[in-house]
Amino acid sequence: MAPPPTEDPDPSEYLFVSLEQKRKDQTMPYDGKKMVWVPDEKEGFIIGNIVSTKGDQVTVDCPGGDRVLKKDLLQQVNPPKFEKTDDMSNLTYLNDASVLHNLKQRYYSKMIYTYSGLFCVVINPYKRFPIYTNRVVQMYKGKRRTEMPPHLFAVSDGAYNDMLQNREDQSMLITGESGAGKTENTKKVIAYFANVGASSKKEDKERLSKKGNLEDQVVQTNPVLEAFGNAKTVRNDNSSRFGKFIRIHFGGMGKLAGADIETYLLEKARVISQQPAERSYHIFYQLMSEGLPGTREKLVLSDDIYDYHFVSQGKTDIPGVDDGEEMRLTDHAFDVLGFTDEDKSNIFKIVAAVMHLGEMKFKQRPREEQAEADGTAEGERVGHLLGVNPADLYKNFLKPKIKVGNELVTQGRNKDQCTYSVGAIAKGMYDKLFKWLVKKVNETLDTKQKRQHFIGVLDIAGFEIFDFNGFEQLCINFTNEKLQQFFNHHMFVLEQEEYKREGIDWEFIDFGLDLQACIELIEKPMGVLSILEEESMFPKATDKTFEEKLKNNHLGKSPNFVKPKPPKPGQQEAHFAIVHYAGTVPYNLTHWLEKNKDPLNDTVVDQFKHGQNQLVVDVFEDHPGLGGGDQGGGGKGRKKGSGFQTVSGLYRVSSSNMAIKP
Repeated sequence: MAPPPTEDPDPSEYLFVSLEQKRKDQTMPYDGKKMVWVPDEKEGFIIGNIVSTKGDQVTVDCPGGDRVLKKDLLQQVNPPKFEKTDDMSNLTYLNDASVLHNLKQRYYSKMIYTYSGLFCVVINPYKRFPIYTNRVVQMYKGKRRTEMPPHLFAVSDGAYNDMLQNREDQSMLITGESGAGKTENTKKVIAYFANVGASSKKEDKERLSKKGNLEDQVVQTNPVLEAFGNAKTVRNDNSSRFGKFIRIHFGGMGKLAGADIETYLLEKARVISQQPAERSYHIFYQLMSEGLPGTREKLVLSDDIYDYHFVSQGKTDIPGVDDGEEMRLTDHAFDVLGFTDEDKSNIFKIVAAVMHLGEMKFKQRPREEQAEADGTAEGERVGHLLGVNPADLYKNFLKPKIKVGNELVTQGRNKDQCTYSVGAIAKGMYDKLFKWLVKKVNETLDTKQKRQHFIGVLDIAGFEIFDFNGFEQLCINFTNEKLQQFFNHHMFVLEQEEYKREGIDWEFIDFGLDLQACIELIEKPMGVLSILEEESMFPKATDKTFEEKLKNNHLGKSPNFVKPKPPKPGQQEAHFAIVHYAGTVPYNLTHWLEKNKDPLNDTVVDQFKHGQNQLVVDVFEDHPGLGGGDQGGGGKGRKKGSGFQTVSGLYRVSSSNMAIKP
């Protein structure tokens, strides 16, 4: 006999401060004249009592002994009635120490959400709390913000009700450093809107037996996008390596009417290389897990991930994550979203082909610049999966045709050129597959129902500072810098304009200016990206010439461009550092020129476009192949008169588009 259904666990202790705790907090000792926050290297701030003052020097009695500090380093302590307050804008003294203390105390009491005026601050507990159940959804539905404790659902419900009452589109911005929990919160927001906007019509609920209803489909976009766009990084086991703006559309009565997703540049480099503590995209390991029996056999994969160099340079598993179970969830999500068995089979074949491409080997012919194939078994597997002739595939890597003027000529390639070309094709094919998946998901979510308004949710890759920061980190951090400026403008500048309209005496502060110098250093003419693009056009440019050009233009001239600190033992040396809003990041520019050019072998692309795997033909549809007359990897959106669209150029366009969306 099946066990009786269990009720949702009680979420109270994760949302409310208990009466007992409140009473305890109120009895804490407090002396507003003597008690101060003292900066501390280990704790951030500790509480001390002023003993004496001499000029601007203050002696403070602290745990561990007296300290003598300058007066302006001390911060005032709030009365006990504000202990664990759920909105920090209520604090009498709104200083760094009080904000950190309040967040810390709430976090220790399992309350991860705290308001700060218009914002909701979230601290990642790195464990599952029972505060996203249907019971909690019902608690927050239709409630005023002041009626309930802080929660993401309260912010979501506010956006939903503002949309219905004011008849205006709404946006939610989810921002924070890498590993802060942005993607998890985005998923909860989407699930909430799917729930409150769910249709009650029975016929809408019971559409095709395999294909789910709209609410399920909106929620099931996550497993698919995460499998192909998320990976383990140093600080985060499920890090989004792309940005996304999700519009959830509603009809006039507030019922769900569809959704669409816009994605911003996927981190392609991860497809073929990972740092030691990191992993590539989840889908590679899901396919190897045999979560769907017989998958490896169909994709001619062995049972050892280390047979595939492209995806085994770092970690190959994640503690506490069952890749087999995740594979089944991904497969189920594909079904709910209406992907056919043929679609799924071709998707998996392309992913497996990327793994096999990494095993294609070449050797140098003695006394010649020309390379030759070093065994053909790997290429035969790629040919089998992509529906192309393997002998021609090797020939096209070894001796591609290039356009010179109006004529096609054959160009001999050496071993390194062939290896690099294979990597570029693998990255390009995966990137285009990801874009195709998003397009296909959008087609499913386009219900053709009347759309009245939408709520947009922006979730981007988080700010990163690692021991080694390369081209990918610069792109991600630049996007964050732009977004933070947009965020500051809308949340602070517009707020201050409201104060002016209401006649409040207020000294205007332009928070956006804090970031302008860094943004200009990166994106303006003769900025970092501009110099990178310029150097990418010169055949003889090297990492060294790029470094010299950067330093000549910016070192000592741009305050945000500085010398990096000496590396710690075991760390690689950085070439320069940039002062970002979230911290100073040292960058190593090795291989940036090659990563930025990222050219695809047009002869190989041409072969794929005429292959028997229809999905490969579709994903390369926008690439001109040999007809394009250049070595570019872009297709659409290519600059007029340029040989190819650089990665940095695409990033600049992408970040500009993103900054105006919400």
